[in-house]
Amino acid sequence: MRVALTLGRLASVKPLTHVHRALNLRPPVLDRGSCLSARTIPSLGTSAITPLGCRSVSHEQKAKDLNQQGVDDALAEFDNALANDEEKQQRTPWHRQGAEEPPVRRQRSAGAMTKGKLLTTPSRLLKLVLPLTTSDHNDDRKNIAPLALLVHPQQPLSYLERLIQAELPRVKTEKGDDRLPSISFRAMEAEGDEIMPKNKTPEEQEEDQRKGPLGEGGVQSYSGAGREGKGEDSGDFVRWSASTEIGDFIRDAARAKEFEVEIEGNPRTIKVAVPSFNDRTFYLRQRLRRISKKIADLAAVKHECDVAAHKSGQRIALGGCGILIGYWYVVYRLTFETDLGWDVMEPVTYLVGMGSIIGGYMWFLYHNREVSYRSAMNLTISRRQSRLYELKGFDPQKWEALIEEANALRREIKAVASEYDVEWDETKDEHDEAVVKALREERKNGNKGKSKKNQDDEDEDD
Repeated sequence: MRVALTLGRLASVKPLTHVHRALNLRPPVLDRGSCLSARTIPSLGTSAITPLGCRSVSHEQKAKDLNQQGVDDALAEFDNALANDEEKQQRTPWHRQGAEEPPVRRQRSAGAMTKGKLLTTPSRLLKLVLPLTTSDHNDDRKNIAPLALLVHPQQPLSYLERLIQAELPRVKTEKGDDRLPSISFRAMEAEGDEIMPKNKTPEEQEEDQRKGPLGEGGVQSYSGAGREGKGEDSGDFVRWSASTEIGDFIRDAARAKEFEVEIEGNPRTIKVAVPSFNDRTFYLRQRLRRISKKIADLAAVKHECDVAAHKSGQRIALGGCGILIGYWYVVYRLTFETDLGWDVMEPVTYLVGMGSIIGGYMWFLYHNREVSYRSAMNLTISRRQSRLYELKGFDPQKWEALIEEANALRREIKAVASEYDVEWDETKDEHDEAVVKALREERKNGNKGKSKKNQDDEDEDD
């Protein structure tokens, strides 16, 4: 035990370097090469005794080694992190959440556009929106920039095909040449529209088709529902000729909810929702409703002025009748109750009557009117109407323009309704019975004017 305590005290002794520095003496330098090797004391077993100088040098070296090991570990960790970042940057050139996941594992984007749309515009054109993409194997169509095309219903499908081809890259043939990709338009053909062969004579088949319900056999049915249709569509898609008009193609495709645009080189076909009758005529009916409201407001003012003018004309007619009765009474009194007698009154009545006839004839000639009571009454009423219109702020030219525009919109909506084979209730869009009546009267007057003009032209030809 005493030997162990002595060795511990010796190990804890440090060189008195501060004493040597205070005395301006050189501190003792130990010769490391002269350090004695450890001696083993037999009584202490395997314990070794190391000189003091050698023991201080070994502790310093261990501290340096431990410090260097920490630095090496930190550098190695930094190098590993930098290598991982470089690898991620090579996989995805920008940093974002989920960059370490492959694209095929990502969920489809909520804003991804995978179907086309066919919309109507206020200019009565059709706006076709197609999500054109290049050939890829990624189901996640990220931010697709759709292509919008404006077409007219009377243009052929070949025109639409050229517009789409102008936006697509060329494809290479087997010979290495470049050419435009082919495009085809397909619409669903209903199962009931096919003419199935039967073991019957032509007369029997014709009789069955005539007796069969509409939409069966060789007769096609059109609902006009388009994308608003209910239920699942059943049938095969049929490719349509490029010379078909776009309007005819849409009318036939409206029986289903959508049609397909097949592009060569595209991994999948593009489905386009078919507009229904309500979609095709949306802007037309909106304009008709706005015009109908204006017509309804003006119709109330016009009706008030017309009623007042007709009453004024009736009062004038009654006044003329009163004048005639008064004239008869004066002639009667002067002829039978005075000394003038018939000999004097006869030429007077003749001259007054002849003067009235001449004056009336000259009045009709001046106003360029037909000699009739109706024309005189109409002229009187029209003058009164003009004055009342001016007082009430009613513009007849604006009224006629609105009526003509409303009838033109009505004809267009009727034409689309005939294409879709649907019944259109105009009272729902015109809203007011006065508007319906005004439009009907204008159509009648227009038809009468056209028929009269045609008769005049025929008379001139004869």
